[in-house]
Amino acid sequence: MSVRLDDFSDPDAAWVIARHAELYRAECGFDHRFEAAVRGVVARFIEARCPAREAAWIAWQGGVRLGSLFCTATDRRDTARLRLFLLEPEARGQGLGWRMLETCRRFARETSHTRLILSTHESHRAACALYAASGFSMTAARPVRSFGRDLVEQEWEIAL
Repeated sequence: MSVRLDDFSDPDAAWVIARHAELYRAECGFDHRFEAAVRGVVARFIEARCPAREAAWIAWQGGVRLGSLFCTATDRRDTARLRLFLLEPEARGQGLGWRMLETCRRFARETSHTRLILSTHESHRAACALYAASGFSMTAARPVRSFGRDLVEQEWEIAL
């Protein structure tokens, strides 16, 4: 069965929040503050989305959600931010992440952004490898205490 990327809709919000909280708790040991941060990003997107500059997608196979990805505006008119990129474990390693990244890049280019940025953590090795393989460059790394863990936060970007 093929995987489709649908535009995010409000009923997807609860799933995006819950799956981020569950997966990041299980895989990374993140605490309740991560769920609160995700909830804030989703709420801001729903309440203040600018459709001409922002989009989000949900990957589906049949009636099952497999992933999410948001492309949001920043305070710089030329820069978009990739956020809330998640793939269910069973959907990883099959090219879906690459496809979702390309969808986000294409949208950002088509909406006159010239740069796409993202923040992640060094411990997300598979995601970092995907970003590097798709042309992103790491521009900064710094130790932080976030979500109950000592982490190395990374900033990545790509020119569009």
